[in-house]
Amino acid sequence: MPFLSRFAATLFMAMAAVACLLSGAALADTLQGTPQKVIIVGGDREYPPYEFIDKNGQPSGYNVELTRAIADVMGMKVEFRLTGWAEVRTALQTGKVDVLQGMSYSEERSREVDFSLPHTIVNHAIFARRESPMINTFDEIEGKVVAVHRGGIMHDYLVKKGFSGKLILTATPADALRLLAAGKTDFAIVAIVPGMYIIRELKLTNLIPVVRNVATHRYCYAVNRGNEELISRFNEGLAILRKTGQYQAIYEKWLGVLEPNRVEWATVTRYAAIVGIPLVLLLGGFALWSRTLHRQVALRTADLTREIAERRHAEEELLLNQQQLVQADKMAALGVLVSGVAHEINNPTGLILLEVPILRRFFQDASKVLERYYQENGDFTCGGLRYSRMREEMPRSLEKLQEAGKRIKRIVDDLKDFARRDDTASNDTIDLNAVAQAAVRLVEPSIRKATSRFSTEYAEGLPTVRGNAQRIEQVLVNLIINACQALPDTGRGIELATLYDASRGAVIFRLRDEGSGISPEHLSRLTDPFFTTKRDMGGTGLGLSVSAGIVKEHGGTLEFDSTPGSGTTVTLTLPEYRKENVT
Repeated sequence: MPFLSRFAATLFMAMAAVACLLSGAALADTLQGTPQKVIIVGGDREYPPYEFIDKNGQPSGYNVELTRAIADVMGMKVEFRLTGWAEVRTALQTGKVDVLQGMSYSEERSREVDFSLPHTIVNHAIFARRESPMINTFDEIEGKVVAVHRGGIMHDYLVKKGFSGKLILTATPADALRLLAAGKTDFAIVAIVPGMYIIRELKLTNLIPVVRNVATHRYCYAVNRGNEELISRFNEGLAILRKTGQYQAIYEKWLGVLEPNRVEWATVTRYAAIVGIPLVLLLGGFALWSRTLHRQVALRTADLTREIAERRHAEEELLLNQQQLVQADKMAALGVLVSGVAHEINNPTGLILLEVPILRRFFQDASKVLERYYQENGDFTCGGLRYSRMREEMPRSLEKLQEAGKRIKRIVDDLKDFARRDDTASNDTIDLNAVAQAAVRLVEPSIRKATSRFSTEYAEGLPTVRGNAQRIEQVLVNLIINACQALPDTGRGIELATLYDASRGAVIFRLRDEGSGISPEHLSRLTDPFFTTKRDMGGTGLGLSVSAGIVKEHGGTLEFDSTPGSGTTVTLTLPEYRKENVT
């Protein structure tokens, strides 16, 4: 019995170590493709133009479009749930939604939720009927009947301030303005942009804002307190959209000036008469003078056009060289960074690969004793599981753990090889199959995200080519990433193949995607410097230009064949390396 006690203690410690290692393996499995959690985004169903349900029953508005853009750039999956504002605040507290996409900041609310950085500023105004006595300050509504959105920031503000009048709480800002238009309240307090939008859409022509900017609040994303990871992802996505200009485009689309003030025709006519008559006289004089200068200007314009074209060409070449130098410097810095990170990753990975075989041998030896105990005493609990199940699961778990360690080591080695600075001449013999397989491993996360139908076909006995393996791998990585970006959904596929054309003495790499294709007018310009159809996605137009230059250095060709709507095929051809006979 003392022996069994010591053995049980030893076995418990071993199983604890295995559990820790299995946790790491589970994390690796998560990084390799566990289905992504859908983030539930809550909002107000009637708060235009920020967020609302449109005529087709779909979420729409500034907040919705901004959230979709952040989700796209951060690789998140989101689902919108727009209901009443009071209901959606309760849903956040109970965990039925993960984040509110539009909530005004206050110190009181910050004790309940965590806010993101503000994505806009909301100004609130006091609205009244046109025939109502005009007011100029917030204090003049004391003792009056005021409609306000239930649970909104101004509701909180008036309650905190101790408002002495009568508050009429409504489900939506539109309801507050309807009550005011019908004469059932003296005033309504609504955010100025939604207020003007609702007045226009509902044709509430008897309402006007009488006091603008009575309160200004930061408008943010909000999550339950402690969910720092989620709010940081929204902050990061918002920062990226600001840098790329996409945020400004969304802001201008939804929150720009709703309608300019109309100008009376009488005013237009009066100013036209004052300005127009002298202007006509001046234009007549300029017309006579310009005819004498027209011929000279035309000649000088032709000269300037030629000079500008020559200068633009020189500037493009200079900018291309600068961009290539910057990219080379980035790759050099990446090589240093990767070397350091790879060393830190390889240490625990090496420990996993070293310790797992020991654990496997230990379990094999221990299972004999455990099996005998099982036969004599029946089933028992071991490591939280019944032994009858544990004896089947443990070998498989250790096998998966060892394979995960090998996979980490292989990925790190590929990354080190790709980022390593290589200034040697293009005189090495290259196995194109090996280079293609390394490129696929490097971009495997992008491939998994873009498509569920990725296939490869590597020709056997492929001849070698002469060149620089690292540069050819850079070209293949760029081509595969472009193919992934061309796919509109994961149901479209990518096919990769290598083959040998004996008649031409050429080794061929062919990549076909089922994406949206390339327009015929763009096909001939794909390798031009700075030409890109992905400018709004951050494309610089240098990837294919640099790739074409690398292929040309290796004596090869890069060809594109595409049909809009049917996909694109890229064919990289390199000459077969034939060792000359030495006499």
